[in-house]
Amino acid sequence: MPKFVIERDIPKAGSLSPQELQGVAQKSCSVLRNMGPSIQWVHSYVTGDKVYCIYIAPDEKAIREHAQQGGFPANRISEIKGVIDPTTAEAH
Repeated sequence: MPKFVIERDIPKAGSLSPQELQGVAQKSCSVLRNMGPSIQWVHSYVTGDKVYCIYIAPDEKAIREHAQQGGFPANRISEIKGVIDPTTAEAH
């Protein structure tokens, strides 16, 4: 199943309290439970004014549906085509 990175513009995201982040995570998980097992949240990175989320989903439509139901922005959705890291540079 495809993996996606979702860029969410959330002003002052990096200043959210642990309780506020917990509330966002709870809302996301609630929507995911209602949508069924075909869409999964892997993890997210919180920066100053954005949140970058990694999801496994059948298609971009499912990502947009989750965002709409949860009241989350989904400013940019990109399918992940590959993953590289320092070991990619090593000869095999």
